[in-house]
Amino acid sequence: MKLLIPLLLGASVLCAQHNTLTPKEAAEGWILLFDGETMFGWTPEMGGQWRVENGALVADSGPQNWLRTNSAFGDYVLKMDFRIPKEGNSGIFLRSAREGQPHVTGYELQIFDNQPQGFNTGGVVNHFKATDPAKLTGDWQTYEIELSGDHWLVKLDGKRTLWARDRKSLVGHIGLQFNPGLKVEFRNIKLKPLGLQPLFNGKDLRGWREVDAPKPKEKPVWSVRNGAINVVKGPGHLETEAQYADFVMQLDIRTNAQGPDHHPNSGVFFRGTPGVHWSGYESQIRNEYKAGDRTQPVDFGTGGIYHRQPTRKVIPNDNEYFTKTIVARGRHMAVWINGYPVSDWEDDRPEGDNARENARLKAGTFSLQAHDPTTNLDFRNIRVVKLP
Repeated sequence: MKLLIPLLLGASVLCAQHNTLTPKEAAEGWILLFDGETMFGWTPEMGGQWRVENGALVADSGPQNWLRTNSAFGDYVLKMDFRIPKEGNSGIFLRSAREGQPHVTGYELQIFDNQPQGFNTGGVVNHFKATDPAKLTGDWQTYEIELSGDHWLVKLDGKRTLWARDRKSLVGHIGLQFNPGLKVEFRNIKLKPLGLQPLFNGKDLRGWREVDAPKPKEKPVWSVRNGAINVVKGPGHLETEAQYADFVMQLDIRTNAQGPDHHPNSGVFFRGTPGVHWSGYESQIRNEYKAGDRTQPVDFGTGGIYHRQPTRKVIPNDNEYFTKTIVARGRHMAVWINGYPVSDWEDDRPEGDNARENARLKAGTFSLQAHDPTTNLDFRNIRVVKLP
């Protein structure tokens, strides 16, 4: 019994870890929208005075306002915990635009039990009333929302409150509402993109084409082994035949280091010009960092936007698969590694065709980079969905 009690206590502590993903969730494509420590990836609107307190996004003063994600999403499963007094009034905005009233440009999932027209907790303001009664408890509660095209499914604390259909908005930002008077808190905000389709069939390189570097000393060797695209040597790249502008992309990557001082250098390019070597934006792959500090990446680091924004933290290790998520819509792009948000960047340059010099907004290819003669990487589970 003396041994059992510490084991049980340890298990309870692990279960209580908030704002994290399990390895299984990360491998399934879940991403954290809130890291539990900072407001990275979020922007207050309408004079919002949000802060992070005890692992939650909190608002308790200021005018009526909202806090929105910088990234926009289309189809997804969204989970989050919230806490507000029983008499409180708040909401979650879904598929909303940056400008305008978020409940008008998108939708507001209600957190309020006394809305005059009956659009109470569990329903969507001015659209759908909850089909099953739902009440605020004053303690932590959990919303789970699934949006797929025009299909809506909402659960509160595991109980379905709504199933409906509407096409007013199919893509947009996620937001948290504050109404003056009472404190509101949100935590464990995680999202799984839906609708992603494979770009790689796991068997051969159909749908991809090789692009050589100008006068390479050693051409890369691309092959398929154990369900993954493997590349050794380089430089050069392998690009998709299909082109994408606004999208969510996910893939698993392994950098195969040949010793403790070898950190393979590569990247995932997007919105590239077909047939042009290393064109488009580059989401860096390099797991090296300085002085044992993962917040000091070498050469922008894995998940950084190369030449634009370094990664916040080098999350992965060499010789282990990790999952990268890239979301791009218009001028905004963001990257998650194993579900943790590492870069979030807005391209404010004049629009043009060359992402090295301008903001490239039009569709282009994805490509996998073979950097140099020491390159050795595997790519698998490559999948993507276009944003509406």
